[in-house]
Amino acid sequence: MTTPSTGATSQERALLEAARGGDEQAYRRLLEPYRGPLHAHCYRMLGSLHDAEDALQDALLRAWRGLSKVKEPAALRAWLYRIATNASLDAIGRRPKRVLPMDYGPAADPHNDGLGLPPAESTWMEPYPDEGIGLQLGYATPETRYEIRESVELAFVAALQHLPANQRATLILRDVLGFSAQETAESLETSVASANSALQRARKTVDERLPEQSQQASLRTLGDKRIRLVVEAYMDAMHRGDVDAVVEMLAEDATWSMPPLAAWFSGRDALADFLALGPLSGDWRWRHYPARANGQAAVGSYCWYAEEERYRPFALDVLTLEGMDIKAITSFITRSTLSRDRHYYERWPEQPLDPSEVGIAFERFRLPAWLD
Repeated sequence: MTTPSTGATSQERALLEAARGGDEQAYRRLLEPYRGPLHAHCYRMLGSLHDAEDALQDALLRAWRGLSKVKEPAALRAWLYRIATNASLDAIGRRPKRVLPMDYGPAADPHNDGLGLPPAESTWMEPYPDEGIGLQLGYATPETRYEIRESVELAFVAALQHLPANQRATLILRDVLGFSAQETAESLETSVASANSALQRARKTVDERLPEQSQQASLRTLGDKRIRLVVEAYMDAMHRGDVDAVVEMLAEDATWSMPPLAAWFSGRDALADFLALGPLSGDWRWRHYPARANGQAAVGSYCWYAEEERYRPFALDVLTLEGMDIKAITSFITRSTLSRDRHYYERWPEQPLDPSEVGIAFERFRLPAWLD
């Protein structure tokens, strides 16, 4: 990874001076290189794209009000991350932690349990667009423990959500962003000894939840051509409604989850039944479009909607690969979650779109708004 320059340019000094004097345009130009990395930081802290955007706006407003405290451009990065961290910590204190369905309850039986109902309050992680990853490259130091793309993988971000808030912040500041123990302690208003202790506990918890090989390591081993083959084969099998072909692509212990539904399924047999009873029962027609999310392969799934005579967005399927096998499919659904009627969710592809989710799952992931 590359590192930011330690020396301030004359332009940076001029922008800082103008911004401190109340020049909003200078402030926007001064903050522009940091906006993407700060957004990703808030996402790691919160596990939600919506929450990250709210926290970032809060942080940028706080920064504008307190900019007079920054005397040198070299101090700006650490100061901004301190503000964004504390804005995220405040957000964590106001709502339940974000998780994936596997962290919410045991696997379901597709014959007896059905899909269940979404929790009354949103508790789910959200996917992160790959275009946001590119904006943060170059802002991590060589001492960081996790690569940029690994730091937004679903498994890593999900593991972070199980940490107490201060441990979460400590691990991200130290192992992702490369801040020193002293800088981290100052950001969190604690002692160096306490920060180091929190880091050790956080590393232990996260390491216990992560697979032996990161998704990025798996993808590098496969190479772009084989990744593309897996994605194309998955899209083709789903389009044809070929349950056997989909199951053949799965690892033996593969999982399929569908936030915001709490139900998830595990193992080839259960997934075969789920597919045959649900999405590939023949009741619905599907088309698919390749995408990327969280540094991973993904697929936009569209369902035919007869009233509009076109395919509407249904879910963003984020794929976790293990060799050429699909280890997990996390299908982030776009349909409305307002109903408390179980039958509503059994016929979910026919239900209204949830506008807040469509913005995340498709437009932000460079996917078409619909397919003809």
